[in-house]
Amino acid sequence: MNKVLLMGRFTKDPDIKYTNSGMTIASFTIAVDRKFKKEGSPTADFINCKAFSKTAEFVEKYFKKGMRIGIEGQIQTGSYQKEDGTKVYTTEVVCDGVEFVESKSAGSNDQREKPEGAVQSDDFMNIPDNIAEELPFN
Repeated sequence: MNKVLLMGRFTKDPDIKYTNSGMTIASFTIAVDRKFKKEGSPTADFINCKAFSKTAEFVEKYFKKGMRIGIEGQIQTGSYQKEDGTKVYTTEVVCDGVEFVESKSAGSNDQREKPEGAVQSDDFMNIPDNIAEELPFN
């Protein structure tokens, strides 16, 4: 069985592309904190992720750099050959579903600019009432 559950922060805004047939593809990297941290070692892993169709449209509409996301998906490996003949191996998570966790500013006490739709008093993001129609997962 190939099943992955991740929670991390966007390292930058998702990269959105569209196929000729109109399908949306979202590519992004999330930083996932390591549970055990050794001195002098990285404290996070940077995981490449990809979402397609409705899931990609959801990512495009609601997520940006610094926001936390929960992902359910599977690991996919591949390879390709560069022009100089060297083989490059790839590993990424293909997202079956994603969910809100929190925005970066939700965990801070200072009054930085809040994401659009955020409520100043409690740092929870307003989710539109009709969002269930757009969700790629149920």
